[in-house]
Formats: sequence, C-alpha cells, structure tokens
Amino acid sequence: MKLIIAITGATGAIFGVRMLDLLKNTEIETHLVLSPYATKTIKLETKYNIKEVEEMADYVYAYKDLGAKISSGSFLVDGMIVAPCSMKTLSSIRIGLADNLISRAADVMLKENKKLLLMTRETPLSTIHLENMLYLSKMGAKIFPPMPAFYNLPESIEDIVDHLVYRCFDQFGIHLQAAKRWQGLNQK
Repeated sequence: MKLIIAITGATGAIFGVRMLDLLKNTEIETHLVLSPYATKTIKLETKYNIKEVEEMADYVYAYKDLGAKISSGSFLVDGMIVAPCSMKTLSSIRIGLADNLISRAADVMLKENKKLLLMTRETPLSTIHLENMLYLSKMGAKIFPPMPAFYNLPESIEDIVDHLVYRCFDQFGIHLQAAKRWQGLNQK
C-alpha cells in the first residue's frame, strides 16, 4: 500500500506526525508533504524537529513541487490523508486550485476516485467551512474532524491522538493491533 500524508499549518500537527511514526516500520509506503506553516506548527506543538519527521517517511516532497510523482494520476497510490487539514487547504481542494502539492495531490485523489481523508481543524465552524466540507464529502472525501472518544478511558493526550489516528487508518483498511476498540456496554 502507498499512502500520501500531508501536514498543514492548522493546530494538531501531532496527528500527521504520529501517523508517520506508526507506519514507518510497516509495509506501507509513505509519501510526505509539509506546508510551510506545518513546519512552524510541528516545532511549536511537538517534540520533533522537521528532519526527524521527514525521516519517518519513505518519500518527502517540497510543497511547491508540482512536478512530483504524487501530482499525477498515473502514479499508483492508494489514498491520501491531510492531518491536520487547515480551512485554507480545505478551500483550495474544494475549488481545485492545485497551486501547491498538497492541494494538487488531493485533486488527483478526487479525480481518480481514490480515498481522501481530511482531518479538518477549526472551531467553531463557519457556514463557509461547513459548505466546503459538505461539497467535498459529496465528491467522496472523508471529512474527519479529530473529535476525541472517551469510552476507551484515555489517560493522556497520546491516548487521544492514537485513538484518532487508528480510526483514520481504519478508513484505509489499516488495522493496527494496539487500537482500543469498542467492546460494548457490558465490557469491563
């Protein structure tokens, strides 16, 4: 399996970083694109530097490299996750702007009917945000705001992040053993 992971400048860079970390020792090939503000958010919100994050991926592309292999529908890839997805990126994807590699690769996912998951980050949501999400959902994109679950009794931020990352992976048929799953109300 080949998966594009894009990280934008919205808060929540740890989601994309954790995805890369969990996939680095699997058979899944990862292709990473960082927006300019993602590099700032990663430094601000995580313990990682950019070099460490890039080393987690199998392939890394420059944000403005519209000639990269992931910018073409002829490159075989199984899907793309934008985690987190800023409202700017969401808007760019919706209108097909494709002026950077993140929005271009997402555009390719839509036109090729491949899986596209957008971990949208903003609150509260404006009507513009909601309309953009609805439009892209109708086109086949998965809209996945990182809303925490509490039935798994998280004890840390890491537990919350991991649960959401595992749920994102589920959308691509990636099922990691460490995921805590709902066992019903009678489960202790």
